Amino acid sequence: MVQKLTRSARSVLRAAMERSEQAGAPGIRAEDLLVPLFDRPDLAAGAALATLGLTERRGSVEQALADAARRGGLSQTDAEALAGIGIDVSEVLERTERAHGEGALAAGDITKDRWRPEYRAFSDGAKKVLERALREAAENGDKQIGDQHLLLALATPPGVVADVLAEHGAGYTEIRRALARRPAA
Repeated sequence: MVQKLTRSARSVLRAAMERSEQAGAPGIRAEDLLVPLFDRPDLAAGAALATLGLTERRGSVEQALADAARRGGLSQTDAEALAGIGIDVSEVLERTERAHGEGALAAGDITKDRWRPEYRAFSDGAKKVLERALREAAENGDKQIGDQHLLLALATPPGVVADVLAEHGAGYTEIRRALARRPAA
């Protein structure tokens, strides 16, 4: 049974909380869990991102995540699929923002806790990532959730972060391989 988070996973969650606060988000989103991993090449997950060449393309990854958030959580792949059936997501976005203001579709899936306003809630997407990380750790026979489990969970479809990672050549399988190649600490 997985009991707790490793020190490295806790540091990623703290950094995600700080990132969401700085962004003015109402809580911690799945993408907030990914971005801190770029800053930690000393961690298994950060090293895997570097091995896959994502560290050099961090700006592109972050822009893709921001674009997806602006589109209400639709990845570029989703937008292209909708275009295939005649729905122009850019046009929908433009009209919606013209009528309701910039970022109208980026509201998110975070419900604030009215009893504890200081509490940083997790979005539904971030909660699913944590649940998948727990499953990853349990399936690997690990007693703690580590940063590598968080990265694998982020790369597991469905999800915008998983789509963005895959669009950048770092799908679940590639990440698992990169993590397996890393020598034991």
